[in-house]
Amino acid sequence: MVKVVFIHPDLGIGGAERFVVDAALALKSHGHDVQFITSHHDPSHCFQETKDGSLRVTAVGDWLPRHICGRLYAFWAYVRMIYAAVYLVWFSGLKPDVVLCDQVSACIPVLKWSKAKVLFYCHFPDLLLTQRKSFLKKMYRAPLDWLEEVTTGMADVILVNSKFTARTFSNTFKTLQGIEPAVLYPSINFKSFHVPFSDEDIKDLIPPTATTVFLSINRYERKKNLPLALEAMDWLKNKLNEKEWKHTHLIIAGGYDERVVENKQHYLELQALATRYNLTDHVTFIRSFSDSQKLALLKCSSCLIYTPSNEHFGLVPIEAMYAERPVIAVNSGGPLETISNNETGFLCNPDAESFANAMEKFVKDKSLSEKLGNAGRPHVMSKFSFDVFAQQLHTLVSDSSRPTRLWSVLVKFLLVVFVFSVVAALYVFPRK
Repeated sequence: MVKVVFIHPDLGIGGAERFVVDAALALKSHGHDVQFITSHHDPSHCFQETKDGSLRVTAVGDWLPRHICGRLYAFWAYVRMIYAAVYLVWFSGLKPDVVLCDQVSACIPVLKWSKAKVLFYCHFPDLLLTQRKSFLKKMYRAPLDWLEEVTTGMADVILVNSKFTARTFSNTFKTLQGIEPAVLYPSINFKSFHVPFSDEDIKDLIPPTATTVFLSINRYERKKNLPLALEAMDWLKNKLNEKEWKHTHLIIAGGYDERVVENKQHYLELQALATRYNLTDHVTFIRSFSDSQKLALLKCSSCLIYTPSNEHFGLVPIEAMYAERPVIAVNSGGPLETISNNETGFLCNPDAESFANAMEKFVKDKSLSEKLGNAGRPHVMSKFSFDVFAQQLHTLVSDSSRPTRLWSVLVKFLLVVFVFSVVAALYVFPRK
């Protein structure tokens, strides 16, 4: 048995959160002792396993701000994770053999004070997830970007979620060219797809007249490109006759958190776009949902619409294919590695016309959903089996090799103090 602690920024609902929860369950299935340290955990907005006792969760530092006046999100994410790491190393009383950290690498220098082996799972380089249009933003991000690169390289093992992310990692972190991250495809706990659910879970969400239902599952974030689904529906209505269009419906089900301003804003933006395209009678918006609702939605849908471009991996298409539903996705990023074009779905250019052309096939041919859907589960089981995923993780955490020490812990500590002092100093000066 190996003692494993996962340290994660916000244990809410999302692809990254689903990954760490499934990773923890995978390690538990091999007899390891597993628990979480996180900066935020809300029992009303989290995965079931983190609130029903399946996984032990300790939340620390939630009193720290997430931002200041809508600014400094990345800075405070770093601070909150460092605080959680300080708690784990010096105050928790836990003596983990392995710490698995993901998303924020800034806490790794603190984790290196312990004797634990540190694994860092890079979903995607954080520095590529934001724009730097103003001089102040460039000045703000420069030390954070540098810190991300340096601290990522301090991990004993670096994992990425796809070959696409591995290439992006190498192209982004120039000083880490000698490090080749290992690809660990995320998986899903297939047992969760065999729990009972009822059509009552989605009562009134799907019009009784709808015979072709397209389903989008993604967080209400602009980078997920959800407007593409609405634009494709606008194209589709012009390709169908009146009867076909009458029985066609789109459901946009998204992860939604009241604390996140972008979630609120983007939800309203999508509603406004649906009104502008005169789609209000053909679109249903759902803000957050239970696992049983997700299963019911997948069961009642004809096809999943997956709109992000250059998505790092994408768990939702895996879930849909396991649920025997075909997927229409953008032909870039993770879907290139997960979807078999013309066999388990369609890979399209990221434009409304291309998506509408693929969607039209499901309206015209009602048997297509079942045909492509039936190919999905064997495809997922052959490449993304939970057992294979669990065995890979078991091997990684059971490796008895001692952690490497890149620098002395004192140098690492001084490094973190220096960088955050510089960042803080930048915001002492008044801004226009």
